[in-house]
Amino acid sequence: MTGLGAVFRPQLPPERLSALARLADESGLEELWLWEDCFLQGGVSAMAAALAWTERLRVGIGLLPVPLRNVAVTAMEAATLDRMFPGRAILGVGHGVQSWMGQVGARAESPLTLLREYVDALRALLRGESVTTDGRYVRLDGVALDWPPGEPVRVLAGATGPRSLRLSGEVADGTILTASTTPEGVRRARDLIGEGRASAGRTDRHHVVAHLLTATGPDAVARLKAEPAATGPGSTPDLGVAGDASAVAEAVRRLAEAGADTVILQPTGDEPDPEGFLRFAAGEVRPLVP
Repeated sequence: MTGLGAVFRPQLPPERLSALARLADESGLEELWLWEDCFLQGGVSAMAAALAWTERLRVGIGLLPVPLRNVAVTAMEAATLDRMFPGRAILGVGHGVQSWMGQVGARAESPLTLLREYVDALRALLRGESVTTDGRYVRLDGVALDWPPGEPVRVLAGATGPRSLRLSGEVADGTILTASTTPEGVRRARDLIGEGRASAGRTDRHHVVAHLLTATGPDAVARLKAEPAATGPGSTPDLGVAGDASAVAEAVRRLAEAGADTVILQPTGDEPDPEGFLRFAAGEVRPLVP
């Protein structure tokens, strides 16, 4: 069964999260995803609040930029959330938008080296291991969590280019793909992830999460067309889906057939009715997605 979720976009003020998280939970939506875009909202604080306000909803953070956090701190946060809300927190990390990292003085000369060292150390810490490492960016001396997760916590990595996709397959437990990824892009991503997994000799399951830019309602087509312009240079036109539940479900199916395990519906930045969007996703799209 294809997983389905939706994004709480950080263009909404943080105080809107409570009502929307509760609505997602009550409506039966499986996952609500949060972004830690600079400099809008804190991902860990928002995730903790959303989990506390809900009963069954899984909450993903896609993603935490690793240059901003010591890996031991991220491990402590992830372990704490998992122990308080077992199996409901979905952890995603990535090297972050480099211009934003430069603004805060955290830009790494080799983002992929940082991500490799970080994910390796993070997964080991979350397995309850004592970690000593002296890498280019990640340095730990006998660090171990006093309260590791009771069960393994998957670490997903955000990836777009070929090198980062191969790296995600090699070191991470899953990959987060942006809404600029077409079905053909998902297939190509799966191939590259597979190359990384083969090089590392991995045979465990690798979970792929794909975002789908989605608009519904009478002005859906216009809002969808306006979204690439709003997101700036380098955006890919003709992405996403505008239409009713059948059209959206068909777009979800295409991504799933291409290799996505979970599809996250991403509303446009100017979505006029976030509550209605969640009801649409849970009540109308979900029943049409096998």
